[in-house]
Amino acid sequence: MVDRTATHTTAAPSFRSDPFTLGVASGDPLPNSVVIWTRLAPDPMDSFGGMQPTRYAVEWQVAEDEAFRKVVRGGAVLAQPEYVHSVHVDVDGLQPDREYFYRFRTGPQISPVGRTRTAPDPAADLGRLRFATVSCAAWFDGYYTAYKHLAEEDLDVVFHLGDYIYEYSVQTNGGRPGYPSLPDKYNRVTTLLSDYRDRYALYKLDPDLQAAHAAFPWIATWDDHEVVNNYADEYHPSLPPADFLVRRANAYRAYWEHMPLRLPQEPVGPDAALYRRLTFGRLAEFSVLDTRQYRSDQACGDGLQINCAQRLDPSRTLLGDDQEKWLLDGLGASQARWNVIAQQIMLSQCDFTTTPDQAFSMDLWDGYKPARDRVVGGLTERHVPNPVVLSGDFHRAMAAEVKTDFDDPASATVATEFVGTSITSGMDGADRDEYAEPFLANQHIKFYSALRGYVRFDLTQQELRSDYRVVPYIRQPGAPVQTRASFVTEDGHPGLQPVADNPTLGARRYSESIPPPEPLQYPPDK
Repeated sequence: MVDRTATHTTAAPSFRSDPFTLGVASGDPLPNSVVIWTRLAPDPMDSFGGMQPTRYAVEWQVAEDEAFRKVVRGGAVLAQPEYVHSVHVDVDGLQPDREYFYRFRTGPQISPVGRTRTAPDPAADLGRLRFATVSCAAWFDGYYTAYKHLAEEDLDVVFHLGDYIYEYSVQTNGGRPGYPSLPDKYNRVTTLLSDYRDRYALYKLDPDLQAAHAAFPWIATWDDHEVVNNYADEYHPSLPPADFLVRRANAYRAYWEHMPLRLPQEPVGPDAALYRRLTFGRLAEFSVLDTRQYRSDQACGDGLQINCAQRLDPSRTLLGDDQEKWLLDGLGASQARWNVIAQQIMLSQCDFTTTPDQAFSMDLWDGYKPARDRVVGGLTERHVPNPVVLSGDFHRAMAAEVKTDFDDPASATVATEFVGTSITSGMDGADRDEYAEPFLANQHIKFYSALRGYVRFDLTQQELRSDYRVVPYIRQPGAPVQTRASFVTEDGHPGLQPVADNPTLGARRYSESIPPPEPLQYPPDK
């Protein structure tokens, strides 16, 4: 249920087991409010969570201390079966830039405690913001060790940039050896509403994911696998558009039910208004994009293509006309020192080959070149201060400089892009894989690693520091985390600068000859 107050009481529910098996979460912090989330599911492997098809009263509290001695907000909502007993509470009346703790209760059962934080006042001269980006967490590819380390960081907020779940059978790769067998319903591709709900329940059972949600507020957007690989608006080869929109409606509904999102993001059929803007004082403004719901179908197919003229068609769009205008107008009007675009797919050009013929992925911004040119050109024309792009999707960590002309290394650098690797997707990965050489041949790409992990950022008035945090393996639990690379982007100077205390930096670009800063430790059987 959403944040509608319960208008009548119900009988106190009785559960034979813990109804809060899927944990708690918070998200989309504003200066005076934040969304808190949970779902009642005493039997999370059941498609209805082991719940009866009736409404349940759920109480909630927000306090200034973890022991809940100073409760500042509280109330009750109804968890409804139509929303698979999920609970979204938009807690208002909070103080800006303040840490809070929250919990839920139904009957005698009390949820785990979550920690969250409101955004600063829009006029505040915020001195520092610490955040991280994560994406691409295929449950079947390995353990969520990176989420475990993420939960231990000192952060204000986390951005999830897509592929929170995957639609594939969970037995696809066997990345969690020794994990108990799952019911047959997990061994098919998701299409039904119950299928998508089952995937979210399975993923959210993971204790490391629960810990990361409970530690910080999240700002989330989707990519493709929350529905199906490489879909574009109403287009996917699996179904005619009218039928595919039914599947998309199922996927969007389950996504909203399981994420800490507000009522305006609740889908209406196959449509959901997900793109939005969040401000952190006068320091930073984040434009969170949806690069799936409004895009033109991929040019020449959704894979790698050489000499695809259709990708140059200016009538094709990635964001849709309304979102593109919203993005550029908002960036042009921003009063923030740093302006961050949080989105899904790599914006910078990425030629996949070292041959004279350029090969581009039609699913990335490369497949929509005029749309990218309009965004990059808009940053310059509107004199947007300190533009930064955060991306996911690629299962590889990369840092790039956004150019006015990517085919001319001497052209002006307009913005800085940080591409985060996956949490698990692609299994263990490697520091250098078969794409390292061709990707680093793109002169504007300054760093590459195919290990798993996340990107941690420390933003001040003077600079943005980025730390690429990686784990050496994920097919077994317990991997350590290390900083593979660090960069600084200075106020007023887009691009990537070396960090003096990082031994892997000092060269203009990374190459295979530059080793990791510490020896990577692998499990005994590797």
